[in-house]
Amino acid sequence: MSTLRFQALQQSQLREIIKIDESNRRSELFNNNVFDQQAMRQYLTKNACEAINNAVEKGTQINRDIANEIAVGMKEWAISKGATHYTHWFQPLTGSTAEKHDAFFETTGDGLSIEKFGGGQLAQQEPDASSFPHGGIRNTFEARGYTAWDPTSPAFVYGTTLCIPTVFVAYTGEALDNKTPLLRSLQCLDGAATAVAKYFDKTVSKVNATLGWEQEYFLIDKALATSRPDLMIAGRTLLGHASAKGQQLDDHYFGSIPTRVLNYMRDLEQECMLLGIPVKTRHNEVAPNQFELAPIFEEANLAVDHNSLLMDVMDKVADRHHFKVLFHEKPFAGINGSGKHNNWSLATNTGVNLLSPGSTPMKNLQFLTFFINTIKAVHDYEELIRASIASASNDHRLGANEAPPAIISVFIGSQLTQVLDELEKVTSGKLSPQEKTELKLNVVGKIPEILLDNTDRNRTSPFAFTGNKFELRAVGSTANCANPMTVLNAIVAKQLIDFKKEVDALIEKKKLKKDDAIFNILREYIKASKKIRFEGDGYGDAWEKEAKKRGLSNNKTTPEALKANLSKKSVELFENLEILTSVEMEARYEIQMEEYTMKVQIEGRVLGDIARNHVIPTAIKYQNILIENVKGLKDIYEKDYMKLAKEQLNLIEQISSHIENINQGITDMTQARKDSNAISNAEKRAFSYCNKVKPYFEEIRYHCDKLELLVDDEIWPLTKYRELLFTK
Repeated sequence: MSTLRFQALQQSQLREIIKIDESNRRSELFNNNVFDQQAMRQYLTKNACEAINNAVEKGTQINRDIANEIAVGMKEWAISKGATHYTHWFQPLTGSTAEKHDAFFETTGDGLSIEKFGGGQLAQQEPDASSFPHGGIRNTFEARGYTAWDPTSPAFVYGTTLCIPTVFVAYTGEALDNKTPLLRSLQCLDGAATAVAKYFDKTVSKVNATLGWEQEYFLIDKALATSRPDLMIAGRTLLGHASAKGQQLDDHYFGSIPTRVLNYMRDLEQECMLLGIPVKTRHNEVAPNQFELAPIFEEANLAVDHNSLLMDVMDKVADRHHFKVLFHEKPFAGINGSGKHNNWSLATNTGVNLLSPGSTPMKNLQFLTFFINTIKAVHDYEELIRASIASASNDHRLGANEAPPAIISVFIGSQLTQVLDELEKVTSGKLSPQEKTELKLNVVGKIPEILLDNTDRNRTSPFAFTGNKFELRAVGSTANCANPMTVLNAIVAKQLIDFKKEVDALIEKKKLKKDDAIFNILREYIKASKKIRFEGDGYGDAWEKEAKKRGLSNNKTTPEALKANLSKKSVELFENLEILTSVEMEARYEIQMEEYTMKVQIEGRVLGDIARNHVIPTAIKYQNILIENVKGLKDIYEKDYMKLAKEQLNLIEQISSHIENINQGITDMTQARKDSNAISNAEKRAFSYCNKVKPYFEEIRYHCDKLELLVDDEIWPLTKYRELLFTK
């Protein structure tokens, strides 16, 4: 075994079990480090509390005097929690979070000093933002960008820093972050959904999109992970032969959580409780050393912030426990990758889940309205949904028999399929009293009573109804939830706006009653969106052929998928709703294409480095050992040595063949990279990397993995799959 591998394994075996004090109840820890309603009541005046609440609930602006008052109270609270610095915490288009810390400390000019934090510092900051992705919106020499406080997401203390969630925009006003378009989409959806909800309840004045994400991840011993250059730089293994045992026995799934991992989870959960992240579920996932955690659902903006924060916290807690967290969608070949299921629904300020089936005709009419409109929205913008979950890393996972395919479809289950099929058959413009009654009572009739969890789940569906919410299962584990949620909010908002116009027109022109008008429009939507509904196995070739017949897209790679972002239909959607301008969309498209190119480029460089500087020298070293063995046999046995050295000679020949293929593959891949780099257009360059560079990865890997099986384990330089996946 190589020295590096030996040292890594030795370190992993010496890890101490960190014991976590869990004497405090979760409920006692929850929100302790969050400037929530309880903290505001303690540190702010009634007027200041009302100003924040009005900003959250009604979108009213907080004036500068009140902002100063809030800042003073927030500072005092933060200092009481041990904070010495503050930061505007934002989400640039890098996919991660960003922060620049400033101390509360200031000098007064007379040799004295004070802790100071004012309304101006709370409401707006001007970070040096020149190096963040901007897609050509600004010149490289222009550094000015603004962060502005988002009061809908409460401030929190992490470590010794007061973190204030903010948006991030350019000096010229364009959004340079993930939060700004999300907030705009939520505002659009609120207005559109509230207008439709008033058909059923006049007291509804606000509708929130809710989100409950499920975060999958791998935990690998830190020393072992550090010994793998590909894991440390690319986030995934670019080579490595499968372990004899993988996930085929399903013995890890929902099994007893290993002690060391459980201590990590306990520590993580305590940190989450203090930060107000309502994590509830933890368990082993399918693949070895793969796990999942999930929270209670929250308002979508807060849920997105919490997931972004969580990923940072997970890394820091893992370091304490000598683990490396792998968020990559496919860190290991041959076993399941990781996703981040986004469970989305709509909730009114009156406490009603609009996607929850009811026990009365009116409740089910309301449910069917939002249910069918959501399906219609996904039908009309399925390519945009696919684009929202596209990334270089997620391409490895989609359709790999562990995640939904790249074809977007909607699963609703057998009972709801029957409901929609029956509704489609209603031919009259008006519903009879009997048909209205059947909304609740008659299981055999047009519309039976709809029950929660009335159907099995379909894990191959990208967009599945799961009882009282839709689950977007195709989101990648590294993704920021903001992008897919922005798209989903936008398309549903647009659909609800169109729906209300059509219903109102029917009521006015054809003098139909409200319920009849709603049903007429819903019936047409059912017909128009039928092709997006699919109840079968999304992994089969049959579905791919059927989807093609239905006219559904099948964009298997990120460059293919992202093109939907700049379609005329998509640009009109976002511009008309005032979520993103065409300039902002073009910038984001270029950023995403460049990010794809850079990730594939990095992987290619790392693979070439490992193959040429680690694998080939080790193979040659072992080959020389074999050659010396053959020479020794020749010296001893002279004439008969060829017979005795047959296997050694065969091994020498195999090793030479693999070395030759690896070298040639790297040479060809390097030339393909150079050719791609010479392309100035970001889109064409991304396609070139996808179609001309990336294909070499598997070819080079194949020969490296074959050498792993041939070369003496004692000298193989890279930590193997069996060690990475089964070291607890």
